[in-house]
Amino acid sequence: MDYTGIAGMTPEAHAFIKEWFEGGEYVIAHTSGSTGAPKEIRLLKRDMVASARATNEFFGISSSSVMGLPLSASYIAGKMMIVRSIVAGCRIHIARPGLNPLDEFPGDVRFDLLPIVPGQIEGLLSATDVCGRVAAVIVGGAPMSTAQEAALAASGIRAYATYGMTETCSHVALRRIGAEDFFTALPGISFDTDSRGCLVINAPGFSFGKITTNDCVTLLSPSRFRWLGRADNVINSGGIKVHPEELEQTLAPLLGDRAVFVTSRSSDRWGSEIILCVEGQGFNKDAFFAGVSKLLPRKLMPKEVVEIDCFKRTMSGKIIRER
Repeated sequence: MDYTGIAGMTPEAHAFIKEWFEGGEYVIAHTSGSTGAPKEIRLLKRDMVASARATNEFFGISSSSVMGLPLSASYIAGKMMIVRSIVAGCRIHIARPGLNPLDEFPGDVRFDLLPIVPGQIEGLLSATDVCGRVAAVIVGGAPMSTAQEAALAASGIRAYATYGMTETCSHVALRRIGAEDFFTALPGISFDTDSRGCLVINAPGFSFGKITTNDCVTLLSPSRFRWLGRADNVINSGGIKVHPEELEQTLAPLLGDRAVFVTSRSSDRWGSEIILCVEGQGFNKDAFFAGVSKLLPRKLMPKEVVEIDCFKRTMSGKIIRER
C-alpha cells in the first residue's frame, strides 16, 4: 500500500485503506438507519470511483489539491474522502473526529475540500482564519438547523449541503448554503420523479443505473430539485398533505436552537392532526402559538406542543421521528 499521499492516520482509516487495496471488488458499508435498522451493503469499488470522480470534477480537485478528513472512515462519508484522494492522486490529512474539526491538523495546511457533520459546524467556525484555511466544506450525515445554515452562510465559507445515501456511494447532489434552496446534480447524474412525486436518481455510469427514493421533491430541471421531505413522513390532515420537514423550516424562526420535529396524532375530525415535539422542558408555548398564528393558516398550525426530555437518534445523529 502507498501511504505517501496520506498525513496522519486513524485505525478506521487504516482498516479501510487496507480493504481498498487488498480486498475484492466491493467494500462493506452500512446504511444510516434513519428509516429502519442499519443494514450491511456491498458497494462496488468501481461505483465508488465513479462517485469520487464526479465530486472531484464538481470541486475542481486535482493532484495538487489537499483534502482533510475529520470524520470516521467507518462511515461512507469518511471512506469516500479517502477514495477521492486516491482517484485524484492528491494529499489527504486524516485526523480523529472531534467537535473542532481543524484542531488535529497543522495550522499552516490549507484544505481544498473538508467534510463535516452538523455537530462540527460551531467548532469549525471558531477556528482562527477558517476562510483562509478551507476553500470548500461539504456538510452531511444529518440535517442542519436553520441557525447552523445561517452561521455558515455568514462566515463566508463556500459550504454545501449534501444529498445522497450509502447506496449511491455518498452524495449525488449538492446545495450551496446561503445561496440556493435547490440541489444540483453531480456530473453524470440526472433526476426524474415517480407517480408519488418522489425523486428518481438516474446514474448511467454506476452499476445500479437508477434508484427510486422516498424523498418528495419539486423537480426544477433534470439536474435540479427542491427537497420537500420523506414520503413516509407525509401527514394527511383533512385531505391536506403536509411535509413535516418543510413545516419545520417555516417554524424555525420561532424555535431558536431547540431540536424539534413535526409529527401527527389521530383525530376523529381530521383523521390526523399536526403536533410539534420539542426536546427538553420549559418551552414557551404561549409565545410560540402567538407567533405561529402570524406565520401559518389555521389548518397548518400544530394543535399541541409536546415536550420530550431527549429525542431518540440514529448513530449518525439523525432524529428518529415517532408518532
